[in-house]
Amino acid sequence: MDYKEVIDNIYNEVKPFFGKGRVADYIPALANINPKQYGIAIATLDGQIVGTGDYQTKFSIQSISKVFTLAMVVRHMGGDLWKYVGREPSGTPFNSLVQLEHEQGIPRNPFINAGALVVTDKVMNLYHRPKEAILQFVRSVAGNDDIYYDKMVAQSEFEHASRNQALGHFMKSFGNIDNDVDSLIDVYCNQCSIAMTCEDLAKSFLFLANHGTNPHNNENILTVSRSKRLSALMLTCGFYDESGEFAFRVGMPGKSGVGGGVVAIIPGKLSIAVWSPELNEHGNSYMGIETLERFTTNIGISIF
Repeated sequence: MDYKEVIDNIYNEVKPFFGKGRVADYIPALANINPKQYGIAIATLDGQIVGTGDYQTKFSIQSISKVFTLAMVVRHMGGDLWKYVGREPSGTPFNSLVQLEHEQGIPRNPFINAGALVVTDKVMNLYHRPKEAILQFVRSVAGNDDIYYDKMVAQSEFEHASRNQALGHFMKSFGNIDNDVDSLIDVYCNQCSIAMTCEDLAKSFLFLANHGTNPHNNENILTVSRSKRLSALMLTCGFYDESGEFAFRVGMPGKSGVGGGVVAIIPGKLSIAVWSPELNEHGNSYMGIETLERFTTNIGISIF
């Protein structure tokens, strides 16, 4: 299949949609991004890399990073992690406090902010230098050592992290956070600030498309079973309270971030990353969702 022709056609179809979404403005460093940027990249398990538009422009991956930290923790803790975080869709915004009160400080899933904070707390328990460990893991799965934290974004995020700090303290009151909350938020803000291109992201998710094995170096990151379960969580929880709609429209496990990135996989075949900073009302890239829906429709392949 000529994936380049497919994404070039989609790019031209979707490009007129600029202006239908809004750039995230609750983090000032993100509010300043030029909204009229749009890139698509595909990485296949047989070694193809194709892209179009701004697919080699770096951007802040934000919540997409939650997949990487979850993989890091699951490979060490396995099923023990699920004592501290659930596996069900939340049906609420990504930064909601509401369910934590009713569920005794156990977040509904690892992709809402509360759940991601629990996972990052476990990373801090597992690694003496957690920020270095996260960056090294991302570089390894992307096959690119030229990936760094965006310190300006991390600082901006830390200065406007009151809601995340509240989530951290609230869960700590239930005994579900081990580390100092300010230190946790520092690691978390850095994690979210990682700057990658669409090409980097597409390559970095190939280990999930490859059932847990990194195709860049044949390292077994996750067992087949754990890779399957992580992909299932992406399908059911990867797009916050739009996850059901995304599964319905697109039919791929994936993850979004408020930086405008979206990445998804077709197991055994490929991963695809899209970036467009304008978000819809759920905090997901407007043009990213539109792109992925057209992609699975046009190639006639999804997980269903």
